[in-house]
Amino acid sequence: MPPLSDAELYARGSRTLLASWEAYARGSHGAAVVRSCGVASAVFPTEPERSVYNNALLERDLEATERATAVDAMEGAFASAGVTRYAAWVHESDAPLRADLEARGYRVEETTRAMGMALSDLRMPRPEVDLASPSWPAYVEHLHLTGAPRGILKCAEPAAFHVLLARWEGETVTTGLAFDLAGDCGIYNIGTFERARRRGLGTAVTALLAHDATGRGCRTASLQSTPMAEGVYTAVGFRDLGRILEYGPPRE
Repeated sequence: MPPLSDAELYARGSRTLLASWEAYARGSHGAAVVRSCGVASAVFPTEPERSVYNNALLERDLEATERATAVDAMEGAFASAGVTRYAAWVHESDAPLRADLEARGYRVEETTRAMGMALSDLRMPRPEVDLASPSWPAYVEHLHLTGAPRGILKCAEPAAFHVLLARWEGETVTTGLAFDLAGDCGIYNIGTFERARRRGLGTAVTALLAHDATGRGCRTASLQSTPMAEGVYTAVGFRDLGRILEYGPPRE
């Protein structure tokens, strides 16, 4: 496989991310990913997913009229479902789109970092991890115990995902999720109980998900990192593809 540019890795990761949102939506009442020219809006009108997954990914480098059309479509998709709080995801390099949103009163509320890698660049050998049997209910409960709303993703289809549950001293303390699309493995929701942090478990689970993806025939991997976790993913082999700015609409 020839080397991939940052732009190609970002595009592959974006497609995987949107497909994962569609998979989540199939398990949430009334939810859908509404795809329009220049934007894909993940609309989750009911709890518990409503509190987390109302996000829209806007394409980069659109022309002025395309940007206006995309933002209008995003606003319409959420308004039609009665969703007033959501995040518009914009790559930090897209100054015109940022300016357009800010002119409408949107403000940056959070940031993550897009990261990606060719799996041939995986830096870590396959780690030895004490794994619990993969269990979707156990994974859902772990999400809640690490801060997510109770029951989130409870009704998602487990067969669409690859789950790892790692144990420390006999207790499941770290989990991670993978979702494959067209040779790219999206790695999501790496979470460790606070009492078990700084033991390398998050790094090990990330690396193991990447190794497993290679075994399934994937060629790349992608994720979005919080600032705190960037070093973990860099150690595995992921490279920086730029920040994602999460804009919230004006508050009424």
